[in-house]
Amino acid sequence: MKSRSGRTATAAPAFGRDVQLFMTTLNEFSRCVAQYDPHALPVSAAQAIVRQWATPVTAIERVPLRDALDRVLAADIVSPIDVPSHDNSAMDGYAFNRAALASNASAVELAIVGKALAGHPFAGRVEAATQCVRVMTGASMPADCDTVVPQELVERAADAASIHFAANAVAAGANRRRAGEDLARGHAALRAGRIMRASDLGLLASLGIGEVNVRRRLRVAFFSTGDELRSLGEPLDPGSVYDSNRYTLFAMLRRLNMDTLDLGVVRDEPAALKAALRSAAASADVVLTSGGVSVGEADFTKQLLQTFGDVAFWNLAMRPGRPLAFGRVWSGERPGLGLPALFFGLPGNPVAVMVTFYQIVREALLLMSGATPQPLPVIHAASRQAIRKRAGRTEFQRGVAARDAQGQWHVTPTGSQSSGVLSSMSEANCFIVLGHDEGDIAEGERVAIMLFDGLI
Repeated sequence: MKSRSGRTATAAPAFGRDVQLFMTTLNEFSRCVAQYDPHALPVSAAQAIVRQWATPVTAIERVPLRDALDRVLAADIVSPIDVPSHDNSAMDGYAFNRAALASNASAVELAIVGKALAGHPFAGRVEAATQCVRVMTGASMPADCDTVVPQELVERAADAASIHFAANAVAAGANRRRAGEDLARGHAALRAGRIMRASDLGLLASLGIGEVNVRRRLRVAFFSTGDELRSLGEPLDPGSVYDSNRYTLFAMLRRLNMDTLDLGVVRDEPAALKAALRSAAASADVVLTSGGVSVGEADFTKQLLQTFGDVAFWNLAMRPGRPLAFGRVWSGERPGLGLPALFFGLPGNPVAVMVTFYQIVREALLLMSGATPQPLPVIHAASRQAIRKRAGRTEFQRGVAARDAQGQWHVTPTGSQSSGVLSSMSEANCFIVLGHDEGDIAEGERVAIMLFDGLI
């Protein structure tokens, strides 16, 4: 049975790459992954596990070109025409045949026999070696012409009927754009899996394409857990705090062009949490929660999933973000019944939410959207101060990176690296990425950094 979203309700696992994967549980599969450690899974191993279960949505929508920005292309776009459609001038100047350069003379003199503008081609004939046509940028090259001399390199006769220029001022065939030089008819203009950018819309418009097939948006439901949380507009009781994580999650999901469903704050009560998870699984492809996955007495999300879901891992060798759960939940009464959804139980601390989202969740969402995600760019910078680091876990510290007068990158940690100090994310412009096996960093030592620009 299929829901209106196109997802299949089945007693068998609905996410996977082959039959064997369909017949196993996430937990069983995870134990076969290299570096598997149930108490402190390395970040690279966690990413590998998540990647295997991030199956793309299959539904396809046809949308007008103006609505295609940030959507994921569902099929290759093959160019129906040559772009440009004709040989044309790359600059303002004079078009002529290269035969005029073949003589041993030091200068070339040509008679002007007409003019060509963009959209207004010259229809006459041009005699090789003796004649030329005044051309503007983008104008079709006149018949028998294959070279353009820029206007600033020529001198016109007093009667404006001819030009002359040095024979070595231009090479044969120069300043001509060939038909199909940008895109040739029958060649792929854009590949499936591409997230459509502004330039892509312009490119498809240049091909005369007004509609494209895209994957449907991935549906992501999210909620926060905790009796201490208050939504905006509510008064703060003693010991309560405003819920910032839902707004952070909403913004990060919006940047990825996800279709979001905010389920609000769910109290630390097993029945309420189970109902929220079932409702989220019925409505979305992915469920994100924040809080409730550590070892606290009131962390019921973890307790529920041990009987209600299928969990691949609970803890990462990562700071911040150690308590992170990944698995599946179903809309039915028990695991395997109803509609399935991938589940990410993020930590409750605000910085840990952002770090785990970008390092673990982001790629999975892009893969499930049908996109072909690229690795996040990493550059190296000299640390302006010593950094304490314990080997055996990957750390993502917040930093401020800048270039010095010589163009070399330097980075300074933002101060407190507490996972509860959300202001450090606003102050920072990069993550300082300290690898699993790295130890303390000395002042001046080069470290990997991941710039926020284009990420956050």
